[in-house]
Amino acid sequence: MPKPVIIEGEEEFEIKRILNKRVVKGKEKFLVRWKGYMAEENIWKSRENLENAKELVNEFEREYREKVKELR
Repeated sequence: MPKPVIIEGEEEFEIKRILNKRVVKGKEKFLVRWKGYMAEENIWKSRENLENAKELVNEFEREYREKVKELR
């Protein structure tokens, strides 16, 4: 299993991809796939816990908007 990296003195694991999004009690949560880990270890994380993965969150949201447009 990959070891965490240190960012601003905190251990963090690298995100491979954002898989899904949901809103719980008015807060956005994103389903995270960790780099080097199995799908069983995917976890829902709030937007504020993904500050160092803004590019991946933005990429997911762009793709999500496109898929929603296709369904209309």
